[in-house]
Amino acid sequence: MNHIKILHLDSNHPLLLAQLQEAGFQNDQDFTSSKQEIEAKIHDYHGIVIRSRFKIDAAFLDKATQLQFIARVGAGLESIDCDCATNKNIQLIAAPEGNSNAVGEQALGMLLSLMNHLNKAHSQIKAGHWNREFNRGHELKGKTIGIIGYGNMGKSFAKKLQGFDVEVLCYDILNQVGDANARQVSLSELQQKADVVSLHTPWNPSTDKMIDADFINAFAKPFWFINTARGNSVVTDDLVQALLSKKIVGAGLDVLEYEKLTFESLFPDDTKKVETPEIPAALAYLLQAENVLLTPHIAGWTFESHERLAQVIVNKIKEKYSKL
Repeated sequence: MNHIKILHLDSNHPLLLAQLQEAGFQNDQDFTSSKQEIEAKIHDYHGIVIRSRFKIDAAFLDKATQLQFIARVGAGLESIDCDCATNKNIQLIAAPEGNSNAVGEQALGMLLSLMNHLNKAHSQIKAGHWNREFNRGHELKGKTIGIIGYGNMGKSFAKKLQGFDVEVLCYDILNQVGDANARQVSLSELQQKADVVSLHTPWNPSTDKMIDADFINAFAKPFWFINTARGNSVVTDDLVQALLSKKIVGAGLDVLEYEKLTFESLFPDDTKKVETPEIPAALAYLLQAENVLLTPHIAGWTFESHERLAQVIVNKIKEKYSKL
């Protein structure tokens, strides 16, 4: 593999670089240069390993004249012009199986916290209030859980729900993806029956702004909503209106449409407060709502998944070249 040169554009678990070097690949690292500076030298490389530092667009790919693969250490490929890469015979490598367990665990944790008011009750006690009746919760038993998107992440969440005595339904654009943990149904049936909705779809043109007022109002019952997928799949203004009308009972949001492409920041700077004009009104509401649980895009961000994601990418790169 001495002739295969790989450029690493983001830091990752040390095993990724170590194992690729051991396998004979040439590895360079550049975590700080601008996109334009990387474009000036990308013609020297056969592969790149990236998380989400900048968008790999057509202009970038036109300069990557020797590129054979792009490996993203994560699940989604929305930061890459996939059509352009495919047209140039550049293989796209991702690792959705690397952090699916972590995402499934977080979705379950957020749901249990919301249904039992754990986050709200904790904050109230720290503020000196002991409110039992106002924090009476709901049990999962007997509820119907609707999973939208039944790939690695959705399947992981469904597996975690076993033992809770619930009905699990799944909806996916692909046929016959249901399994022993979830029964595949039409979207309309899911909307008729679900008490809980958990989103596990990639972000692409078909899922962009998918969760809007029409989508929400098509549900027969008020429901809890969990999003550990992508923030841009939800119209936040419509989500807030549904929370205000109690159509959505509570929301656990690990992702928000306001995130930067890198997922590393949300606010203009660390000093900004809720009331500053840069904060959209819908976000300001979410930040103060007691029935909303927010986390900073960490559902797949565990110590274990950090290692597992890297290992999956190493294995897939090595597999690609073992066939040559």
